Amino acid sequence: MIYTHTQTGFLMRRLLGAIAVITGGSGIIIALRSTLQSIPLLASSVIILICTLLFDSLTVRVSPQFIQIHFGIGIIRKQFAIANIQNATIVRNKWYYGWGIRLTPRGWLYNVAGLDAVEIRLHNGKQYRIGTDEPKELHNALNSVLT
Repeated sequence: MIYTHTQTGFLMRRLLGAIAVITGGSGIIIALRSTLQSIPLLASSVIILICTLLFDSLTVRVSPQFIQIHFGIGIIRKQFAIANIQNATIVRNKWYYGWGIRLTPRGWLYNVAGLDAVEIRLHNGKQYRIGTDEPKELHNALNSVLT
């Protein structure tokens, strides 16, 4: 492995955690009065906790053969063959592109925090942006395997 880095989405983790605690706590309080009315709140809390596990971090690995990315616990992942990559550039995302997996005017974006990213352009013309808090390091790692 030439490069490995995990970026944690601290704000996302805290916001989703707080929402899960509030909805779960509300569900428990309501459950003391009526079990059926608490089910939607408790279910929402579980769904939010699952989303937190799935999207609270982004790990990027660069090897001589592949760029591999995965969110959170690793269920959501993407891989790019180095042979298919034309070039890589450091970019800055617009604030409204958001976090998570998004289709933007510049291609697909994979991001958990911040605005910095490295954009890879494939030989077929498709573009992808990988959000990172280490854009120079990721860019250098990609350039070392692209040459």
